[in-house]
Amino acid sequence: MAHLIFDEDEAQQLRDSAREHAAAGEGMLAYALAQLAAEGIDLSKATPYADIQARYGLGDQDAARTPGAA
Repeated sequence: MAHLIFDEDEAQQLRDSAREHAAAGEGMLAYALAQLAAEGIDLSKATPYADIQARYGLGDQDAARTPGAA
């Protein structure tokens, strides 16, 4: 699988959002956003959507209505 990285504008938006969440006391989310901006996403560690559907017994339309399912 690939490694997804963000262009400079996208990375800056992630860093800005991280600062906003940090100021709001949401440290874990701020950290995650800052890490995404700095390192991107290793897609080899991502769970395929079909696996999520099978794990939670979801159909195609269920995932859009089920919080935390995808």
